[in-house]
Amino acid sequence: MNEFNDKTHLVDRITGHRRMRRIRKADWTRRMVRENSLTVDDLIWPVFVIPGNNLEEPIPSMPGVSRMSVDRLAEAARKAADLGIPAIATFPNVELEKRDMTGSEILKPDNLLNQATRAIKKAAPGIGVITDVALDPFTSHGHDGILVGDEIVNDATVDHVCEAAVLQAEAGSDIIAPSEMMDGRIGAIRERLDSAGFQDVGIMSYATKFSSGFYGPYREAISTKGLLKGDKASYYIDPANATEALRDAALDVEEGADMLMVKPGLPYIDICWRMKEAFGLPVFAYQVSGEYAMIRMAAERGAIDGDRVMMETLLAFKRAGCDGILTYFAMEVAEKLSKS
Repeated sequence: MNEFNDKTHLVDRITGHRRMRRIRKADWTRRMVRENSLTVDDLIWPVFVIPGNNLEEPIPSMPGVSRMSVDRLAEAARKAADLGIPAIATFPNVELEKRDMTGSEILKPDNLLNQATRAIKKAAPGIGVITDVALDPFTSHGHDGILVGDEIVNDATVDHVCEAAVLQAEAGSDIIAPSEMMDGRIGAIRERLDSAGFQDVGIMSYATKFSSGFYGPYREAISTKGLLKGDKASYYIDPANATEALRDAALDVEEGADMLMVKPGLPYIDICWRMKEAFGLPVFAYQVSGEYAMIRMAAERGAIDGDRVMMETLLAFKRAGCDGILTYFAMEVAEKLSKS
């Protein structure tokens, strides 16, 4: 070859003619080789339900999120189903006078949470309902379990959540998602559900729920922020401990969990990856209230492009091996995806 026609560049020799930018040069090539994508099937919408009728209460620390009465929630469930969102996760804000030391309101078949389940299943039969059996929305002290002295007692709490799980299944819950982090609760709930004839009701374990600072807005949403006595470090996982988190998840797998969840999400994305690699079960991340609030408030201040960061963080969960994400952005994202 004539050396004057040789267009080889120094960069070609350095890279061995391997140029990574070839597949980035145009929109069509980038789309063609994209490794991960976010779809509406990846979304679970967490919602807050309150007593009353025709009510919608904005949550100040979660701009764009409101508590809804059961009738409003049923309407919202229909919209979510129409957008293709697979499931809704419900969290109640019950009247303070109905809260006590043991969270006994959770054991009433017609409590607010079970009313919401029945209404959602009637309004949108094709959408999944995921319910939590943790006691914190029902206790006067804001803890996830039964408080005796200064201790959250494990076994009595497990008895409570097992009974609550059966009641929630009777109301129509499709998946029980126990978040109270008591030892042995997954196996106990599985036994109780099966003995009550609910073999088809799944369990999404909060397998690794960390003692995190990202839950503040959620506690405002369910009105436990001013009630909480002490902290939850004796039953949530230390944020410093990855190996312990994997051991915790392994026990839930052995006890019969169908799906695993990491909570919070983005600060623990390494745990998402490690859980998926270790167990091969469906893994979900909960993009919690503090994560949501940071993105929303930073966008309101003009510090970030809110839509772009919203989508980027959700895609990060997919890249980390998650099969889905619980996110307060679910409706917004579903609408955005429907137009793309």
